[in-house]
Amino acid sequence: MSEILRVIPLFVLLALAFACYFLVVGALFAGRVEKAIHNVKLMPGRSFGIGLVNFLFFGAITVALFVVAEEFQESGKNLPYILLMIPTLLLAGFLLVIFSLGLLSMINILGETLFPDLSVWKRIFWATLILAFGSAIPIVGMVLLFPYVSLTGFGAVILSLIQRDK
Repeated sequence: MSEILRVIPLFVLLALAFACYFLVVGALFAGRVEKAIHNVKLMPGRSFGIGLVNFLFFGAITVALFVVAEEFQESGKNLPYILLMIPTLLLAGFLLVIFSLGLLSMINILGETLFPDLSVWKRIFWATLILAFGSAIPIVGMVLLFPYVSLTGFGAVILSLIQRDK
């Protein structure tokens, strides 16, 4: 029980840090987030499907590249390891950026739904905390809620990247 009590303040601080992170990302990439929000509102099922398929595809490629690079490192071949790790880390970083933008778009939608009368930064802040605490619930939050929200946002950002501007 004492371990849980030690983790709670860390979790609260981490949720606050994510709220601040999403505020900064929202300010820097407002146009991309707006396009993703539009995609989620227009076609949430398609966004989820595209997010799931692309995450599984690019995630599998990233993991395979990490495994191959690790095999090179274990065999003592440092140059192939370094040359393989550069695109692998770039791909992993790109996936993290897409996930961040997707989560921010879903947080914006959650904030608009729950707090329509608050300012944008307060909506993002409170919606991030609500999503973080909601996703901390065992099984329902961790296995159902968070993957659904993150993959739907991921797919919406992918759609916004391939759509033409009108």
